[in-house]
Amino acid sequence: MSQHIEVMIPREEIDRRIHEIAAEISREYAGRTIHMICVLKGGVYFMTMLSNLIAEEVPVTLDFMSVSSYGDATSSSGIVRIVKDLDESLEGKDVILVEDIIDSGRTLHHLLKILHARNPKSLKLCTLLDKPDRRVCDVKVDWTGFEIEDRFVIGCGMDYKQKYRNLPYIGEIVED
Repeated sequence: MSQHIEVMIPREEIDRRIHEIAAEISREYAGRTIHMICVLKGGVYFMTMLSNLIAEEVPVTLDFMSVSSYGDATSSSGIVRIVKDLDESLEGKDVILVEDIIDSGRTLHHLLKILHARNPKSLKLCTLLDKPDRRVCDVKVDWTGFEIEDRFVIGCGMDYKQKYRNLPYIGEIVED
């Protein structure tokens, strides 16, 4: 059996939407510094594109976090284990947490609690993709690139067995 990749969201649509989100963030944070936190590994692609498009008048600092909620299982336990913590304090900062995709919301629900406890001035959430039909924990998403159905997607940072993160579009692996 062979496979092929079916494009769900082409690069042009993704680029257009990221430009729109960057413009919204630039207006909201005019005159302030934004501290963006990327949830590794999938969020790197989106955060890089997004941060490059935020207005020059809005300084951006970056930090990275790696979390695990799967352990040895194939579904999330919802208990967050920090694999790589932040390098800087969040105290008094305007923080935007950047994700590639949100589905159940379990991991983010716990991660947001952890980050709120670190006393940022503000904490907002930005995601490239959102699967609201999969949500089991209430998570307020401030900026969403695209809402999608419950499908397994690749590209723009998302992977299948660590492959396909580099695709410039959102796709789905389809069995022929």
